Amino acid sequence: MDKTFQKFDTEDFYDFDINPHVRPPEPEWKVYFNGNFWGHHGKDRAGIEIPLGKEFTWANHSWVIPSAYSCSKGLVMDFCMQVDPEEFQTFITKWNLGPGRDSDEAFTQEQQMQMEWENPCCLNFHPRLVCNGKDLRTSHGSSICFHSRASEEWADQTEAKWVVRHYGLDPAYSWVICRSAFPWAGKRRPQVHTLSLTMEEQPGRLPGPHFKTHQPGDTFTFSHPVDDTEYTLTVQELAPQAIPAKAFGSDRWVYPTNTVAMSYTLSPEPEEDLVLCDCRASDRPIEAAPKDPMRPTAVLSAAVFVIGGADSPTSILFGNDRQGKLRSVSSSLHFEPVEGDIEWRIDFKIKRYEAASYDLL
Repeated sequence: MDKTFQKFDTEDFYDFDINPHVRPPEPEWKVYFNGNFWGHHGKDRAGIEIPLGKEFTWANHSWVIPSAYSCSKGLVMDFCMQVDPEEFQTFITKWNLGPGRDSDEAFTQEQQMQMEWENPCCLNFHPRLVCNGKDLRTSHGSSICFHSRASEEWADQTEAKWVVRHYGLDPAYSWVICRSAFPWAGKRRPQVHTLSLTMEEQPGRLPGPHFKTHQPGDTFTFSHPVDDTEYTLTVQELAPQAIPAKAFGSDRWVYPTNTVAMSYTLSPEPEEDLVLCDCRASDRPIEAAPKDPMRPTAVLSAAVFVIGGADSPTSILFGNDRQGKLRSVSSSLHFEPVEGDIEWRIDFKIKRYEAASYDLL
């Protein structure tokens, strides 16, 4: 065979730029500690598979844990969450998602939060393992989604299809497969004799009502979206504030420094966390040096924490925001002094599901 033709047949044939409609052959199945579904880095060997075949129901979903993989640095486990395709299609239709509509630019920050809350494929969970009586906590991970009714134009699911086929998952359903890595408790890789799992949900953030503040003494009453508990927020102090420019620790950028600090109380004291955000975004920093495509949108210093990005509400916490029953928050940052009433939003951090434990080995 001509060498030039042979090279095209083995390499260029699977180059998406040359032949975008052809997908590469399914690779040999190997799982690495420092890797994900697309590849790995480093010189570690692939993990040794430990078949589990564990099925259970948690958080209103059916789950499958087909295998774990014993690697030199730790244990790797795949969590396969089944999703009803009708439920996912309803979500897609409601938000009119599809090509060109799944980007950050298409939705506000508040809409993105609401979408994450409603998305049946989005469940933030924290898995914990007990291996041979020793606790293992996850250090990193990755995830991949398979949508049974998604068109190729909507999403490239090549790798997800490989995973679904390899594990024999039912392709009539949608699947979210999360790969988590758990470093060993000791310096040596042990033989795995016993293995148990605890699944715990991480709190989701649900956007809530808006309100405006005018002066100390203002109150705002609102209800919790889950248990309908009624709370009253009372403004204790409200004053303009200027943050020293040196607090940002940068000579390359000029940051906005004007904000409005507010202290407030809540009655009754909530059992779960509430977060106050300024609905208006902060001003972007101005370049004081040659242009840099990686323009910053947040900074961290010893005294001030700026939370959020250029397109999202920003809160500033000065030290501890829970000094007894008095809480504090600041508005977004601006170059000019803040004028007029500030519109705030209350976000609720909520857990919907109780933790559950399962024996795997």
